[in-house]
Amino acid sequence: MAVANNGTSKQGIDPSSETTTRRAGDVEQPPPPPADGDAAIASVVQRWKREDFQEKAGLLLRALQFLFSLLCFVLMASNKHGDWMNFDRYEEYRYLVAISILVFLYSSVQLVRQVRRFSTGRDFMPARARTIFDFSGDQVAAYLMISASSAAIPMTNRMREGADNSFTDASSASISMAFFAFLSFALSALASGYKLSKHSYI
Repeated sequence: MAVANNGTSKQGIDPSSETTTRRAGDVEQPPPPPADGDAAIASVVQRWKREDFQEKAGLLLRALQFLFSLLCFVLMASNKHGDWMNFDRYEEYRYLVAISILVFLYSSVQLVRQVRRFSTGRDFMPARARTIFDFSGDQVAAYLMISASSAAIPMTNRMREGADNSFTDASSASISMAFFAFLSFALSALASGYKLSKHSYI
């Protein structure tokens, strides 16, 4: 009888102790973290950082375009030293001055737009029209600047072979500014093309 009672008591104690242990283990285990929510938040933060970098880089490029086109115009327009050393005597230099004025006006408008968008987050045009306008305008400006500088380089090289003076130095400096403006517009065109490729309406 004693042995039977002992066996019965063991059988009555073991299930309850196992149930208590299982319940305690279930309470101690933390719930699984919301992996989908964390991934979504990280994606949004990464997108914000990328867009902020693009805005800052765009503002820097617009400022460089404004500066280079202005220097190109000023250096060539003030390049007058009398007799044959006047820029307006040469068609290539007059073409460079005319293009630099047009590109300077375009870069001024783009710089104002970029500053307004960077400071207020708003623009004068909707997103679709803005991206297409930037892509087209930057390509045209880049083509015009490289065209004007390419037309003026042969003339300047011939002059420097005969006489290397302040007139040819100023002409070379103006051509260099035109080339730097071309590079900055080319980079902006690439950035605008990248934005176009990411939009659903293309």
